[in-house]
Amino acid sequence: METLAVVIEEPERLALRRLDLSPPEACDVVVDVQWSGISTGTERLLWLGRMPAFPGLGYPLVPGYEPVGRVVRAGAASGRREGELVFVPGARCFGPVRGLFGGAAARLVAAGDRVLPVDETLGDRAVLLALAATAHHALADGRLPDLIVGHGVLGRLLARLAVANGGEPPTVWERNPVRCAGAEGYRVIHPEEDPRHDYRAVYDVSGDGALLDALIGRLARGGEVTLAGFYAAPLSFAFPPAFMREARIRIAAEWTPPDLPEVRDLVETGRLSLDGLITHRLDAGRAGEAYRTAFGDPACLKMILDWRSRS
Repeated sequence: METLAVVIEEPERLALRRLDLSPPEACDVVVDVQWSGISTGTERLLWLGRMPAFPGLGYPLVPGYEPVGRVVRAGAASGRREGELVFVPGARCFGPVRGLFGGAAARLVAAGDRVLPVDETLGDRAVLLALAATAHHALADGRLPDLIVGHGVLGRLLARLAVANGGEPPTVWERNPVRCAGAEGYRVIHPEEDPRHDYRAVYDVSGDGALLDALIGRLARGGEVTLAGFYAAPLSFAFPPAFMREARIRIAAEWTPPDLPEVRDLVETGRLSLDGLITHRLDAGRAGEAYRTAFGDPACLKMILDWRSRS
């Protein structure tokens, strides 16, 4: 059994290749992917060759952790059934080609207990569950945000979840005017237009570690900065301003297994909307163009690869 997959062969060189798939075992499912999303965080770093040392990192690799597809074969011990629409949080089924995170392919083999059944009505919006779960995880142990830095997909999901959780509508900073539209129940402003220096909970999803001093300078005493992006360069900050504010710095990692079903339930019960976040769609055969657009066009919030003709 084989699949067509996106392969980053080395930094800034991408190809669509036929790859052999690992034979499925009794606990596995085989999924024909319908859609997969392109991450402008981790996948951009993989594309540029700037990803810090990470378990499994190396080239060539299959990127992507946002595929949604249909189960076409369910092992006897998989706990799943054929025909289910599922979200697959990546896979490692490509033999010598690394799967980091192994989701950008037309067909996948994955453990049945890792895939998540999703409602048919979600369609391609289900690719957003990984980012929604990441936002959900970031909020789990922290205060609800009153300032979010960055109005990409993750920033929008954080803001929507904050409102859904009963918090005061947060302020969102965004420097690029192309990304200022689309707020739902909160306001988006340029940071230079913001006079406040009394924020209690700042969530940075920009991935720009150079902002840390500026964010600490906006805190109230005892305030907290949550780093919810992914940072390629070492982070540092000036100690005296942080000392005077008794600032806290918290790091939120990616989602954990319980976050996925919890955020799926929020979506399926209508408490969290995924509408308006997918801006671009291309056939998977145009993957090179899709990746360049996802990484180079600020109007592209989320690019979807359509695999339905490629199985």
